[in-house]
Amino acid sequence: MDDTQWEFLETLLETPSPSGYETRGQRVWVEYVEQFADEVRTDAYGNAVAVYEGADDGPEVAFTGHVDEIGFVVNRIDDDGFVHLGPIGTPDRAVSKGQHVTVHTGDGPVPGVVTQTAIHVRDEDGDPVDDIVDQTVDVGAVDGEAAREVVEVGDPITFSSTVERLMGTRVAGRGIDNRVGTWAAAEGLRLASEADVDATVYAISTVQEELGAQGAKMVSSEFDPDAVVVVDVTHTSDYPGGVAKRAGDVELGGGPVVGRGSANHPVVAQAVRKAAADSDIDVQLQAAGRGTGTDALSFYTARGGTPTLNVSVPNRYMHTPVEVVDTDDLVALARLLAAFAGQADEYDSFGVDV
Repeated sequence: MDDTQWEFLETLLETPSPSGYETRGQRVWVEYVEQFADEVRTDAYGNAVAVYEGADDGPEVAFTGHVDEIGFVVNRIDDDGFVHLGPIGTPDRAVSKGQHVTVHTGDGPVPGVVTQTAIHVRDEDGDPVDDIVDQTVDVGAVDGEAAREVVEVGDPITFSSTVERLMGTRVAGRGIDNRVGTWAAAEGLRLASEADVDATVYAISTVQEELGAQGAKMVSSEFDPDAVVVVDVTHTSDYPGGVAKRAGDVELGGGPVVGRGSANHPVVAQAVRKAAADSDIDVQLQAAGRGTGTDALSFYTARGGTPTLNVSVPNRYMHTPVEVVDTDDLVALARLLAAFAGQADEYDSFGVDV
């Protein structure tokens, strides 16, 4: 990963973008793609679309990732000044207590900590994990009046952790799900434009995926591509506690993960695998027998059915403040997207032959 790519990724990961409050993250993405896209547009909820115009008679393909991250929201403020939480998406209640968090208010960030009873005085008969709605944040206020002067109901909250480079090409941080996907969509567009491919390429950064692929529902009706590649993260099984019977044998550094089954269109999957082989890009396979749990849910049913494929970034510790990916997988994925765009004109249609 070169310095420009890293700077873009680092800025995305350090910019808070919880579902429903994605404006700052989308601004980072839009400012980046404006440097090489022929057109960039946004809609009423903040979905962003960048376009590279290919040949007039060329195919149209789309690369998508979602910019939103899981988090919390201020549900209420009690008279003692403690902020009571609600979930944004599905944060992991097992890792939230005792963490530094930031409340993103209209007047700027307010630091806080998720309260945790000290181990010395907890009930010896058990150590249950409270639901998110039973957890609270201490912003240091002496009472409710003081807290309400700086924090409002509905303010979003994220973990305060940001990106950290680990050994080699491994990176840890919060919100990797799925800022890495929207990074890859942008980089795939850039590489396709530099290669002057015949296909028209759309790079899309959606909002509110963690709330049920809502942004993808909004944007999928705006255009009619021949194929869509949805980029998200997927679970690995290469760490203590990894579950191979659910995730398959997916590992960091093994390359992008091509989904098979469910929403994953078999012709698009084969085309992407061919592009990978022709470009010497290693890929991994993962089964999706029941669904993908991604924006593909919205794209593949749009307009009576749009050939859609999930290609994923291997990710450890999903929905925690310390998700881990390998940047080699990200670079390979961006190259793969561009390679697929470069070969898209070899297909008269991506429809199945019945």
